[in-house]
This record gives sequence, C-alpha cells and structure tokens, in this order.
Amino acid sequence: MAAPLRFQIEQNFARPIAGISLNCPVLHGQRQRLEPKSRAGSEMKITLLYDNEAYLKSLRSDWGFSCLVQSGGKNILFDTGARGSILLANMHALGIRPEVIDLVFISHPHWDHTGGLSNFLKLHPTRVYIPAGCPEPRHATEVIRVQNSLKIEETIFSTGALDNFEQSMVISQPKGLVVIAGCSHPGVGRILSAASKIGNVRALIGGLHGFSEFELIKNLELICPAHCTRYARQIQGLYPQKFIGGGAGKIIEL
Repeated sequence: MAAPLRFQIEQNFARPIAGISLNCPVLHGQRQRLEPKSRAGSEMKITLLYDNEAYLKSLRSDWGFSCLVQSGGKNILFDTGARGSILLANMHALGIRPEVIDLVFISHPHWDHTGGLSNFLKLHPTRVYIPAGCPEPRHATEVIRVQNSLKIEETIFSTGALDNFEQSMVISQPKGLVVIAGCSHPGVGRILSAASKIGNVRALIGGLHGFSEFELIKNLELICPAHCTRYARQIQGLYPQKFIGGGAGKIIEL
C-alpha cells in the first residue's frame, strides 16, 4: 500500500505531494522550454494550458479546458479550450510550439473543449482522436473515431466513448493509472470504472462538473479538479492531502 501523501510549502508557488512535483514554468519573466519527449516508461508531465482560472498571471483564463500530456515519449494535446487565440497565446507564453504535438485527443464535442481545434490544426495538421458522436474536424491528417476502449500509444489509452459522447484519457504508469477527464458528463463513477479495467487508478485530473459522490475518490492519491468542477472546495476540504488546484500554467509531474 502506498505511503501517505504529504504536502509541503515550496516558495509559495506550489504545495507538492510526495512523489509529485508541481512546477512553476514562468519565473522572473522567463518562458519554459519544452523539454525533449520523455522516454517510454519514464515520468509524465501534465501542463494545464487552458482553464477557467490562471495559475500564472502571464496566462489568460477563460471558460474551457486543455492540457499538454507528456508521457511515453509522446506530446499529446488533450482538448483545445473554447478559443484558439487563447490556446495558442498560452502555448506561446509557455514556450510550447504547436509542431511538437504528436496527436490531439478530444474528450467530447462541446465548444469549450473543441473551440481551439480548428486554429490549432491549421497551424499544425496532425492525428486527432474523437469520441464516436463528435463531428469530424477539418485539417486533421487523420481522424480516429473512438467507440470502445482503445490503446492509443504504449502508455496512453481511451476509456471509450461513454454514452457515445465523452471519452477520458488513461495514462499508464508503474505506480498506477492517471485519468484525465474533460467534463465527466457520463459521471466520475463510470469513468473510474471504465479506467479500472486497464489497471488501478492513482490520480484524477480535469473537469468533474457536479460530481458529489466524494467517497468514490477516497482511495486516489491525487485529485486535481479543474474547469467546470462545482464542488472543488468541498473536495479540498475532505481530501486536503490529495488535492491539487488547477489553473492555466500549473504543471503536475508524476
């Protein structure tokens, strides 16, 4: 059984959990440089690019969600927020060039998750994974419609399109699975259940909407509610040692 997780204060920028690093990419006016792709099986990094709040004052906040997932030697763009101009501006501020993205993963077809897709693909056409019920995007080099659970890369999986509408990303690590959700419309319980068919879920990151069955996350090591999550403060109060706040610019390394 994993050792209890503990918070520590670090320069007032973040409160890291043991084994989990929270980095601030923009300090003293410097932009982060996107590190080379991680080797397969190495640690992963998640950078929140688009969120309702900004963790870094140098970034723009807006209703919507997007993050960069670096794992298994791949750079994956999860969702694209509501507006391409904000997505691309935040990526630029963080030193992330569109051409380093290997593929795009769209959780569901709502505007606040797909609004930036067209602008992004015009700059960098690439492969896009969409849930079965999602309209097909233009400018992609390849569009893969996902219905059932799917292995996308060596460490990257899809839960499948629950209710033919929303898929969540599952990243496999030696210590367990990390689940990234766009809005959790099918329900957090169903998403975790689908992910659990792949392995033991360790962490949950993303939009949770009106999720209030808090006992379902009591065994997780990390929970980062973002975007549309209605009860983030309640989750923080119940699980302060597991909780990490979101916001554009937040980096989570596991």
